[in-house]
Amino acid sequence: MAHATPPPYQAVYAPYTVIDKARQGVLRSEADQVAALAGLTDLEMARILNMSDRNLHRLKPQERLSRDASERLLLLTNLLRHGLDVFDDDAETLADWLRSSIRELNSQSPLQLLDTTTGFGLVDDVLGRIEHGIVG
Repeated sequence: MAHATPPPYQAVYAPYTVIDKARQGVLRSEADQVAALAGLTDLEMARILNMSDRNLHRLKPQERLSRDASERLLLLTNLLRHGLDVFDDDAETLADWLRSSIRELNSQSPLQLLDTTTGFGLVDDVLGRIEHGIVG
């Protein structure tokens, strides 16, 4: 009996879509929706978006994030969707993993690294290794 190979993970937003949407600015309300995917707090979201929690709270739902914050939000969306795919849509497991110290990430939690774009890549690489059963 042949086993079907699951299709490879595909990002929600392709690279050029990230660029275009970031340039337009993403609505503040979308940040709340993305945070809900893995139970991220406003403080965690503000850190990831590279803004103060106070400035994040000031934005009305229909206001747009800056280009940089929008890009980070779109990257976070892709990362969280990848994580949900890896952890079989178990948001609680993903949330726990995001806050756990990971040896492959220099004993830091994935959330600690999401304040840089390089960190996004490192965290996504670890998710890819988990997805393919490669132990670090």
